[in-house]
Amino acid sequence: APSGAGKTSLVRELVARNPRLSVSVSYTTRPRRPRERPGIDYHFVSEPEFAQMVAAGRFIEYARVFNYHYGTDREAVGKILSADRDVLLEIDWQGARQVRAAMPDAVSIFILPPSRAELERRLRQRGTDSEEVIAHRLREAETDMSHWNEYDYVIVNDNFDHALAQLSAVLAGNGTGAHPDRAELKALVGELLRTGRSEGAG
Repeated sequence: APSGAGKTSLVRELVARNPRLSVSVSYTTRPRRPRERPGIDYHFVSEPEFAQMVAAGRFIEYARVFNYHYGTDREAVGKILSADRDVLLEIDWQGARQVRAAMPDAVSIFILPPSRAELERRLRQRGTDSEEVIAHRLREAETDMSHWNEYDYVIVNDNFDHALAQLSAVLAGNGTGAHPDRAELKALVGELLRTGRSEGAG
């Protein structure tokens, strides 16, 4: 999902309702925000530490997003799966490609906002970013959203409860209402991208 689509709120509520679901805590070189908790929201490391982890093959996926690195620990994911639990990765399209290559059985879900105007409103509502950062996030959002049709399921977060219900249905193996070939998605994606690239990017 692009930044501001509401994926973090959906993920938190989904995990709270599903005892068999765990979220993998990503490593990042991004500075910690005021309300973030190390080891719970993210594992915060320096750029040299992150580079050492890459060299050691620690990550199942990693990517550079908004000038910082993010990565998913391979061993941590393995431990969750070996405990017969489902693991949820909250990652961008670059990382999702790597996970699909490494784990073909993985199920991928993309979250879209209902409009560009709503996406911008949500970003501003945070009250944590400057105008420059918001403008940058909106530009990056277009790149993110251009990869929507690479995913197994696409959910539009126009209503939190409805989006949450769709996510739950996908996890339960009943995600037919969230398939990416829905006709209404093409019109929405055309508006979100403003360029008519509704067939996705390579």
